[in-house]
Amino acid sequence: MQVQTVAEMFAKGESPEILFWVGCAGSFDQRAQRITKAFANILTKAGINFAILGKEEMCTGDPPRRAGNEFLFQMMAYQNIQTLNGYGIKKIVTACPHGFNILKNEYPALGGHYEVMHHTTLLQQLIEEGKLRIKNGGSFKGQKITYHDSCYLGRSNNIYEAPRKILQALDADLVEMEHCKSKGMCCGPGGAQMFKEEEKGDTRINFERIKEAIDTGAKVVASACPYCNTMLTDGVKNEEKETVVKVLDIAEILEKELE
Repeated sequence: MQVQTVAEMFAKGESPEILFWVGCAGSFDQRAQRITKAFANILTKAGINFAILGKEEMCTGDPPRRAGNEFLFQMMAYQNIQTLNGYGIKKIVTACPHGFNILKNEYPALGGHYEVMHHTTLLQQLIEEGKLRIKNGGSFKGQKITYHDSCYLGRSNNIYEAPRKILQALDADLVEMEHCKSKGMCCGPGGAQMFKEEEKGDTRINFERIKEAIDTGAKVVASACPYCNTMLTDGVKNEEKETVVKVLDIAEILEKELE
């Protein structure tokens, strides 16, 4: 894929309209890389002037801050802010709610003031503006799809409608789980739990969450977070439903349905 870095654009005296913050999962996790590529393809198709930081992008510092390592968080955040401000970045889009939340709500206190969007919000806008056109009779038309609300997207930032409007634009049959929207159920990886040893209990929270998804009768579980995607996929494997139920990011679903 031919995606420019901000440094390459800067060298030509240009600057991107939007910086795509890829994030740790989107950069290094093989499954999440597919989400990154799908979203980059959609931005290209919509004619958006975007770029990435590439090797200049550090972790946002969300996991260390959640785990209690404030020093490491501030060290990472200041370096990122220095890079972003140096390039004069004004608008950022991210496919990860964890990165979205910390860039939007916690970087300003350290001098990082940007317009930060989650990819579902941007994708919904592009559909409404006619920059993305959905083909008639797509593969998701009439298909039962359930959407899992990421904690950082939903309860933390009140973004519930954008991902649902995208799925409805595909003429999919959107079915809700028992716990959804403001009463959504966490799937487990937040608060740096993704990176620590699990604690003893009767079951895993992602196993309980995927049971709710399967109970809807949906064949596709839509997510908007790479960490949720991992946890839900593990839940599907535990239920031995890999051939029946697919876990896909909103960007992956939309990419397949564009003209």
